[in-house]
Amino acid sequence: MTLLNTDKKHLRRIGHNLKPVVTVASKGLSANVLAEVDRALTDHELIKIRLSVGDRETKQAVSQQLCEQSGAELVQTIGHTVLLFRKAERPNPELSNLLRR
Repeated sequence: MTLLNTDKKHLRRIGHNLKPVVTVASKGLSANVLAEVDRALTDHELIKIRLSVGDRETKQAVSQQLCEQSGAELVQTIGHTVLLFRKAERPNPELSNLLRR
C-alpha cells in the first residue's frame, strides 16, 4: 500500500490534532509495544507514536521496523513523533480517527 501525496496531506491534516497513543522508549520494540501499536491501528487507523530511542538514525530504523511489522504506512515524521496509517477492513465509526471528523 502506497499513499499518494494528496492522501498524505489529508492524513497529516487529521493527525495534527492527535495525541501520541504509544511511546517507544529505550528498550525499543518489544512484543507488548508491537501488540499495542497493532491494537491502536486496528481501532483508530491513524495514530501518532512518540519515539524516545536516541539519535536520528535509530529513530528512522525504529519507524521502519514499526511499518514493516505492523503493515502500516509512514505518513509523517516530525522530531520524536511519527504518524502511521493502516486502513481497517471494518472501521468502527466511534473509534476511527478518519470517520470521527
